[in-house]
Amino acid sequence: MINRIEVRDVEVSYPSDSGGFTALSGVSLTIEQGEFATLIGPSGCGKSTLLRVIADLLIPTHGTVTVFGESSQQARKARRFGFVFQDPVLLPWRSALSNVCLPLRVAGQSKAQARKRASELLNLVGLKGFEQNLPATLSGGMARRVAIARALTLNPSVLMLDEPFNGLDEIRRQNLNEELQRLWMEFQSTAVLVTHNVSEAVFLSDRVYVMGKDPGRIIAEVHVNLPRPRTSDMLHEPAFLEIVKNLSVTLLSAYALEDL
Repeated sequence: MINRIEVRDVEVSYPSDSGGFTALSGVSLTIEQGEFATLIGPSGCGKSTLLRVIADLLIPTHGTVTVFGESSQQARKARRFGFVFQDPVLLPWRSALSNVCLPLRVAGQSKAQARKRASELLNLVGLKGFEQNLPATLSGGMARRVAIARALTLNPSVLMLDEPFNGLDEIRRQNLNEELQRLWMEFQSTAVLVTHNVSEAVFLSDRVYVMGKDPGRIIAEVHVNLPRPRTSDMLHEPAFLEIVKNLSVTLLSAYALEDL
């Protein structure tokens, strides 16, 4: 078995009468099984597009994606992906428990089985006692916890996270980053995160891919060799700050390329 995600020479183009638009060009990367990898770069550089290509939610114009030796399509059909979007996308008429139950019921589990598993996951993300709350009664951080619980229902091999904590204040965001790290380590899954936040990328990741735009492409790969579990105390340590500084410099070069 090939224990990695491999993206090779991926291009995503959209033809039009005015000549078309290339969202991604020549993108190649490798994410080892069990790694936490992050895509970071300017708005419009194709981070979310690449995430969707890996998860087989978008078919590339050219290139290939394999997930642990399978095509991305095979991996999707085998339910190997769990997806957390920027918007929690909770059904407003369903309780937190019912929202988490939904993928389990679709997968064929009985109502009792689904409720038991959903209750366990809500407890795991710190929402015991909120099972019957409707999304409108949950805070933004709570809604995102429900979305993460839902993404974990089928024990995905790969957890895909598209700016899941965007819009939250820094304290709530850091708390959820620590919670996400704990869940990722407990489930021993592979994670792929899209973010604009440099500190978040360094805190969570083993490997960070910096993207440039016009067209979207990989311009740098940064390894984060910090011990785990990582805590908020590390945010002020010299080793952490040095990696943040170096990644920020690399990221600034991606923004500078926009002006060329």
